[in-house]
Amino acid sequence: METTSALKPRNTARRSAAAISAASPLRDVVTEEIRQAILSGRYKPGQRLIEDRLAEAFDVSRNPVREALRSLAAEGLVALTARRGAAVAAPSAVDAREMIEVRATLEALNARHAARRCDPQLIALLSEVLRQGTAAAASGALDALPDLNARFHDALAAAGSNRVLGDLMRSLRLRTGTVFAPLGAWRSQETWEEHAAILKAVIAGDEELSALLAERHVMKAGDDFMRAGGIHPNRHS
Repeated sequence: METTSALKPRNTARRSAAAISAASPLRDVVTEEIRQAILSGRYKPGQRLIEDRLAEAFDVSRNPVREALRSLAAEGLVALTARRGAAVAAPSAVDAREMIEVRATLEALNARHAARRCDPQLIALLSEVLRQGTAAAASGALDALPDLNARFHDALAAAGSNRVLGDLMRSLRLRTGTVFAPLGAWRSQETWEEHAAILKAVIAGDEELSALLAERHVMKAGDDFMRAGGIHPNRHS
């Protein structure tokens, strides 16, 4: 069974000094580091997360590591069991399909709202993130893509202007992180082409097309994940 490597935490595009200040509780800093290691694919589904090794890697005691793992378990990114301890969540095929279907439905609804409201400031933000993401995908700057993808979807959620829907989508994006993380490298250009099509429909105010493209975007990524063999058929809910 693969275990956590005892490496010093690497700076990721998503975590920066601005994102996590020195005044943040140590637990929150460790939580964010592990979260981004999972979402970027550095920690793989099913990989064990051993407290001692993580504490050594982050140069902290075991307490903030233990608290971080509990927080990530509540988000659905980590599985905690009495026998094996902590491991990166490895959803079964059924789990993955159900999460993908729900996320696709919510993303479609949000895109419809975004097209209806078409907030100029958020459209400008989405356009800039799209420009950066497209450039990163084209140049092979894969380390930057998880952060840019999250920023695009966060901005699209904000453009939907529905806080309840936004909270649900944010939670589900975290839970589907282990599903979509393996797709980041080989699907990057296709992902940003799909983002561009969604944004074009939103700018045009086409609610039906925006919803259709957003739903198709999630479902296609999910189908690619299944075809790539990234499922865990022996695990059950």
